[in-house]
Amino acid sequence: MSNPLLQSEIPGVPVRRGKVRDVYDLGDRLVIVATDRISAFDWVLPSGIPDKGRILSQLTLFWLDYLKTPNHLISTDVARFGPAFAEHARSLQGRSMLVKKASVVPFECVVRGYLAGSGWKEYRKQGTVCGIPLAAGLQECQQLPRPIFTPSTKAETGHDENISYDQMSTATGERLAAELRARSIDIYQRASIYAESRGILLADTKFEWGQLPDGALILIDEVLTPDSSRFWPKESYQAGRNPPSFDKQFVRDWLEQSGWDKNSPPPPLPNDVVEKTRAKYVEAFEKLTGKKFV
Repeated sequence: MSNPLLQSEIPGVPVRRGKVRDVYDLGDRLVIVATDRISAFDWVLPSGIPDKGRILSQLTLFWLDYLKTPNHLISTDVARFGPAFAEHARSLQGRSMLVKKASVVPFECVVRGYLAGSGWKEYRKQGTVCGIPLAAGLQECQQLPRPIFTPSTKAETGHDENISYDQMSTATGERLAAELRARSIDIYQRASIYAESRGILLADTKFEWGQLPDGALILIDEVLTPDSSRFWPKESYQAGRNPPSFDKQFVRDWLEQSGWDKNSPPPPLPNDVVEKTRAKYVEAFEKLTGKKFV
């Protein structure tokens, strides 16, 4: 395994760092670099997962090509990013994108096809998910009769907060809210049909959208990756049981058992947890794309 890239450094270019991505501002365009940082319980961990950023980027590129949805991608050729980036081409290759700058819609557009996570918790208490009434007697992880759109706020720190469609519509206007819902559900449905053909169930996912100066709505950020989606192996799925997922569950499980209090800086991850987590990301990539991850 290669050493993880925890932070990119491009001197002289303004940068904003998120939990995983470093976003460089070129004026009317951005360069997004997916590092190997990993977060859990709202903390960025001191250990990275080697190649994670490349896996997320390559999977996003696969989906953008498959879905043919208007999006922000301009190029992945580091030579086109400018001289400051070309000097770091080796570390940036495969994990960076030159993209259009868009006005970000300030909501996560979540689509759920199965009853899991925070949706299951709300359903057990109230029989609803983000205020949407569901039939009684559903089991944990059961497939819903049809996918539902459940937006959330975009939190810079801490947890995103689930909200109702009406709350989002009040903030964005009904026309934009309706388009966000329709396009998000359409992508989820097409992606879930394809993923199932590859042996993976797409339980839920979140999309981010932006608007260009002319008002056109485009897909931005990562798309249908293990960091933004809940992927389950089809072969072991059974309603009523929480299946293993293709994400950072090994990391969460180890942290839960480590004695960490979740209020102080987290401990470094053991090598075996890092290796198992990387293997899950690679497996998701290879199952979905049908290609070997190099």
